[in-house]
Amino acid sequence: MKKLLFILLLPLIGFSQKYPFNKEDVSVNELLKGSLYIPARYTPKTDLVIIIAGSGMPDRDGNQQGMENNSLRLLAEGLAKNDIAAFSFDKRSIALKASGKLSEDDMRFDDFITDVKTIITYFRDKKQFGRIIIAGHSEGSLIGMVAANGNADAFISLAGAGRSIDQILEDQLAVPFADLKTEVHEDLQSLKNGKTFALKSPALGVIFRESVQPYLISWIKYDPQAEIAKLTIPVLVVNGTRDIQVPVSDAELLKKAKPSAKLAIINDMNHVFKAVNSDDRAQNIATYSNPSLPLVPELLLSVNQFIKSL
Repeated sequence: MKKLLFILLLPLIGFSQKYPFNKEDVSVNELLKGSLYIPARYTPKTDLVIIIAGSGMPDRDGNQQGMENNSLRLLAEGLAKNDIAAFSFDKRSIALKASGKLSEDDMRFDDFITDVKTIITYFRDKKQFGRIIIAGHSEGSLIGMVAANGNADAFISLAGAGRSIDQILEDQLAVPFADLKTEVHEDLQSLKNGKTFALKSPALGVIFRESVQPYLISWIKYDPQAEIAKLTIPVLVVNGTRDIQVPVSDAELLKKAKPSAKLAIINDMNHVFKAVNSDDRAQNIATYSNPSLPLVPELLLSVNQFIKSL
């Protein structure tokens, strides 16, 4: 097995004191609403971290139906307690659903990139903070690295994939749809070539239904390794050894594509930043729906240290 490199970011100097913070609702526009966490010791030079949620329909706290873990809220609070402002927001799909205008056929990956750029511009124009750092979780990592290019002062990948979505899907579907391996490959190739297709096997509808194909086409065109290599700002790549969705090898691919990036592989941390001390998949998944569990302390230490070092 490939030896893993663990970067232990454990110094406590500067992070031992926990200060209070203020929290306020902010509406960037009718689709982008979130929570702004402002440290009690705020100054106009205070750094701001814009936190981007992952796939599905997560809210500003990192929660979605059937999975309440407060991962992003705890991250934002942890930053604010250490004199770093944070803004976490609901994905546009939440506002669209509430207004009855959500249409899967119309969703595009580029919309989420535009949303982050809009948020960056909003806070730049207000001149309320100093540096703006983008922190993207899971799918939000790719969204964030594209949006950060030329717009942000630093970028943090939190459990972000190091491969394009077609490669990930082909791997993920290899076992459950082993008898449809050829069809899966052909379908992904069609999408990669920018073409939709008529679904042959209904069993694959959960992934390749016609209404979601345009979104997949817009997503596949982005290669995380190519996008992170374009960044000319400081980069931190974080992953956990208990992540059952995005393996450590993906973080290593991002590091290889961006050699100057700092890499933090956190022992026993899973995809939602919670501690898991075994290979038991059920135990791991159970943390996705347990909001009372704290974040792995090393995550905040790694992120705080990276930002303070900018």
